[in-house]
Amino acid sequence: MAEIQLKSLAHSYEKSPSGAHDYALREMNHIWDQGGAYALLGPSGCGKSTLLNIISGLLTPSEGEVLFDGVVVNHLPPQKRNIAQVFQFPVIYDSMTVFDNLAFPLRNMKIAEAKVTTKVHEIAEILELHPVLHKKAKNLSADEKQKVSMGRGLVRDDVSAILFDEPLTVIDPQLKWKLRRKLKQIHEQFSITMIYVTHDQLEASTFAEKIAVMYGGQIVQFGTPRELFENPNHTFVGYFIGSPGMNLIEVETTATGVRFDGIDIELSDARNEMLGNIPSTNIKVGIRPEFVHVWNKPTDGAYECDVQHVEDLGTYKILTLKLGEKIIKARLDEDHAVPQQKAYISFPEQWLKIYVDEYLIGEDLV
Repeated sequence: MAEIQLKSLAHSYEKSPSGAHDYALREMNHIWDQGGAYALLGPSGCGKSTLLNIISGLLTPSEGEVLFDGVVVNHLPPQKRNIAQVFQFPVIYDSMTVFDNLAFPLRNMKIAEAKVTTKVHEIAEILELHPVLHKKAKNLSADEKQKVSMGRGLVRDDVSAILFDEPLTVIDPQLKWKLRRKLKQIHEQFSITMIYVTHDQLEASTFAEKIAVMYGGQIVQFGTPRELFENPNHTFVGYFIGSPGMNLIEVETTATGVRFDGIDIELSDARNEMLGNIPSTNIKVGIRPEFVHVWNKPTDGAYECDVQHVEDLGTYKILTLKLGEKIIKARLDEDHAVPQQKAYISFPEQWLKIYVDEYLIGEDLV
């Protein structure tokens, strides 16, 4: 196991980068603690796989350092870093049996055959591979092949970390949940440092203790699933986490708060004072659909809006509302009365977030 530190790390595929737009990874400093279970979450093209390949040694960073337990490993090839990497598509030897696939890394290290057998059976038990242990790998299903690929990383005692690069993409949806739980169980049993790359927020929150959300080559927030949901530090986190994502509205400041489309939202004196000292005009307010209060009749502090659509998802409903010229999503519990043509909504200030230049500000003022 290892603590993995990224120090002033940046990477560009251009020979002579001229600006931030030429970098696949913008300068970052980050630490993955020893024995943690982490997810690297973000959309395609945000730099997740580039970062993972730099950690594993498959790619040398343009700038900065990668440290394992305080030791710089930039110059070390992948095999010297004791990293196991599980890719999107299973990397196994089709002509070998499952047993021989799992044993291969240990035999390569000249481990005694008795120890090899013991370790292979231990991992096969955890991954439920005993029924196919003596089958040729080419005869396995896609999920069985991926479990073998995972097992090849887990079988080694000397592994510093296991890196997963969207490992469940080829897996049948019905089996994904089971494999995610299996990975969680393995982490709890062995306390191996694990970093799991995915674009799926459900996969990330099911597996990880903490999630690093990437956007535009940067880690814009690192926190627990609850922190990302309740206090998104960047507008992208608000939009990307949650279903549907956070309502985000461009606003301008007033003497008493903010305004959009002639609609005024009053804010606390502390928040108004803070906004009065900010030169930027790129200001947004955000609120999760779950925290929008919906009323069936006019209520003090509530805004009248048009009901455009109701999506019934069984245990809850999603309302699409039009407030001014903006579309607002609100989530209603199944026992909540559904407004028909008109609804009245309010925004509790403790759940109303303010973003300046896309970043969250003033949380200590709520």
